[in-house]
Amino acid sequence: MKTSDVETGDTASTGMTVTVSGQSLVAAGDINGGLAQMSDLLANVPTTVIGMERSAQRLGRALVVVVDDRVTQGEYEDVTGPLVTELLEETGFIVDGSVVVPGEMVDIRNALNTAVIGGVDLVITVGGTGVSPRDVTPDATAGVLDRPVPGIAEALRASGLAAGAVDAGISRGLVGVSGSTLVVNIAGSRSAVRDGMATLSPLVTHVIEELSSLETP
Repeated sequence: MKTSDVETGDTASTGMTVTVSGQSLVAAGDINGGLAQMSDLLANVPTTVIGMERSAQRLGRALVVVVDDRVTQGEYEDVTGPLVTELLEETGFIVDGSVVVPGEMVDIRNALNTAVIGGVDLVITVGGTGVSPRDVTPDATAGVLDRPVPGIAEALRASGLAAGAVDAGISRGLVGVSGSTLVVNIAGSRSAVRDGMATLSPLVTHVIEELSSLETP
């Protein structure tokens, strides 16, 4: 992880919602407070339970980061976070929670760094991967990654185009490793999410198994 500390300041107070098991922990408007609660949440997951469930399901812990200005402003309810959470759980991941942040570089980077520090195996960001001025998820992600995994990003773009998910086809999304965490950017439409998750499943499983083997003495 290139940026190990969570950044603070006025740019980090634009709004954030943390959701665990469908419940909002922090209302939009306090990004630093939200990140603190998310950090506490990740730190307090019992390691014995993690080990038992990883053994049973062969996969690890995941966190979902939704990048959406309108959700953080309260204009509408987040629907992509619960969808990605459901698909991850069907794959066999233990999902620690869903985080919604605005399209600000510092907010996205802070959410990613907090997840990496918290020791999750997989972080999936949803949204903000296109070409508009507010689409900065890949730019924020680049500053967090230690090693890119471009093959998975290209697979997501190719499968998205083949499935007719235009936003996936033009996505600038990145995939890479930060510490021992795999970080994946996917486009924000429901079709891109569904197709992206179907494409990701076997690839992510292989990468996480490799990363886990490196941690085993």
